Amino acid sequence: MRVAGEEYRGVWLGEDGWSVNIIDQTRLPWDWHVARLTTRAEAAEAITAMRVRGAPLIGATAAYGLCLGLREDASDSALARGYDELLATRPTAVNLRWALDAMVADVGEHAPPERPAAAYRKAQEIADAEVETGRRIGEHGLALIEAAYEAAGRQRPVNVLTHCNAGWLACVDWGTALAPVYRAHDAGIPVHVWVDETRPRNQGASLTAWELGQHGVPHTLVADNAGGHLMQQGRVDLCLVGTDRTTRTGDVANKIGTYLKALAARANEVPFYVALPGSTIDWDVADGLAEIPIEERGAEEVTHLRGQTSAGEVATVRLCPEGTAAANPAFDVTPAELVSKLVTERGVCEASAGGLASLYPERSG
Repeated sequence: MRVAGEEYRGVWLGEDGWSVNIIDQTRLPWDWHVARLTTRAEAAEAITAMRVRGAPLIGATAAYGLCLGLREDASDSALARGYDELLATRPTAVNLRWALDAMVADVGEHAPPERPAAAYRKAQEIADAEVETGRRIGEHGLALIEAAYEAAGRQRPVNVLTHCNAGWLACVDWGTALAPVYRAHDAGIPVHVWVDETRPRNQGASLTAWELGQHGVPHTLVADNAGGHLMQQGRVDLCLVGTDRTTRTGDVANKIGTYLKALAARANEVPFYVALPGSTIDWDVADGLAEIPIEERGAEEVTHLRGQTSAGEVATVRLCPEGTAAANPAFDVTPAELVSKLVTERGVCEASAGGLASLYPERSG
């Protein structure tokens, strides 16, 4: 995708051929900063601190993090330590485990002296595959937006409501939920996005709005609680969100607040679509409510807010009385019955075991 006319990915190798560059998302939208990672520990910190976030990008960054660690020590024990350290950074997004498993399976077949080079090849393969996956999700999701445009008589823009950030910043490129939006915009279909602010951390306000602005997609920022009202007023044609983990039966875990949007969509007969790569499907889990671990993050993300002052300074302010207790579950689970369709790189399917098995028959056993 493009930023100020230049093309970027969410993670890429530095000019030296071994260090890893990321966009520090904690500094957006006020400051564009490319951070250079040189050690496995720095990669782990970048994931934990959400300098990189979004399930596909977390997986790709962890893969490169393992590469950085193997440059220092390529022994079996170091490979195992690196796997454990990176896996522990974020518990909900299954792409993290998927990418690390793929790395270890590939790298483990090589003798230690050969492992760093093999790791970089595999990490690049994972990153490139995520780019192609995002492109294909965009193609399949485009048909849903085209259908909404036809249903509106091609007389007005298609209004899409999204939650959190599931664009190229959350992936290596293209994105998941925003990939169809970009494809529709580029194809000349008028599309407008209602952007949830997405508290806490405000990924919608700070990241999705910034992304869409960079690409020229019309959008409007709304408070998280406005979605139901907009649906009641007939101002939402479809909801399109991402997911950090999807069960083999179609339950989806995504940023906290997604479940409430799905309930409102069902009550107002608005289609609720979830876009995801196959790497986000956890084939070992059937019941999302019972089996998906929900990350609990620090209370300060709820009690404080970061923004830019009228003087142009970026500052953090307290929102509540000092000493107020706060809980911060980072995700919720939307049951499959509330999901209209799943949009994957292989096509669109029902949010069910049978639907996913029809697209991924090799995993249906």
